[in-house]
Amino acid sequence: MQIPNSIDAVQSMLAGQGYVCGRALATVVFLSLKLGRPLFLEGEAGVGKTEIAKALAQGLNRRLIRLQCYEGLDAASAVYEWNFPAQMVAIRMAEASGGADRAALQSELFSAEYLTERPLLQAMRPDENGAPVLLIDELDRTDEPFEAFLLEALSDFQVTIPELGTIKAPEPPIVILTSNRTREVHDALKRRCLYHWVDYPDFDRELEILHARAPEATEALSREVVAFVQKLRTEDLFKKPGVAETIDWAKCLLALDVINLSPQVIADTVGAILKYQDDIQKLQGSEAKRLLDEASAGLEPA
Repeated sequence: MQIPNSIDAVQSMLAGQGYVCGRALATVVFLSLKLGRPLFLEGEAGVGKTEIAKALAQGLNRRLIRLQCYEGLDAASAVYEWNFPAQMVAIRMAEASGGADRAALQSELFSAEYLTERPLLQAMRPDENGAPVLLIDELDRTDEPFEAFLLEALSDFQVTIPELGTIKAPEPPIVILTSNRTREVHDALKRRCLYHWVDYPDFDRELEILHARAPEATEALSREVVAFVQKLRTEDLFKKPGVAETIDWAKCLLALDVINLSPQVIADTVGAILKYQDDIQKLQGSEAKRLLDEASAGLEPA
């Protein structure tokens, strides 16, 4: 599928994949696609940063390649590794057969046959459907040396393998980087990207998202769920529930055939929206009822 030719077309394409976004986010996505610039998304966990890469890949019919970042991630793990067990088997077979040509064996051992491609190298390969979507997820979990390496890789869209040479992407991949902002990412990397802060949605936007992702929920239940989660986010919590938790909670309530929220239902299903015991304890006793009453009071008739 061709790149959308307008902001409205981007919104429509994403909506077709169940991803509801505002015009500001659709604009920066459109510019990223139009200009071929990486898109750097920051925001709290669960607000839809990762999902936008998935929706883009589905909407454009492109391959999604995901590099999940973690502490200690290095270039070798992100780009390529040699299949050492297979290389050792080949060496032993050559030795057993006798008279192995060392130069020929070395050339064979460090060929594409024994190369294990990791996400960054995979993203440089040509694809008949067009450049893939490369998701570099939770970049803030890595360290500065990896950021420096990534800076070079995203500048030229090429990687170098000493034994094989430089591999350059025939068409730059569509790059989405995400960060939960557990630490600041270096300015040099941000300058290479277009930037957008993905915030919690307002009531109407979150209700629209819930309609798209959990259409089986009734209008009344959907409004109650969104109002309660929005109210919960105003509390002093260690980890506020994201949109992902809103969707998960609604699906849990549907599985239990819940029609309306009640303090007992909230107590029974709180693990779907809160993930830390300290936060869960704050909803014990009369607190759930207080929040539910305040959330319900703010609801206008559907």
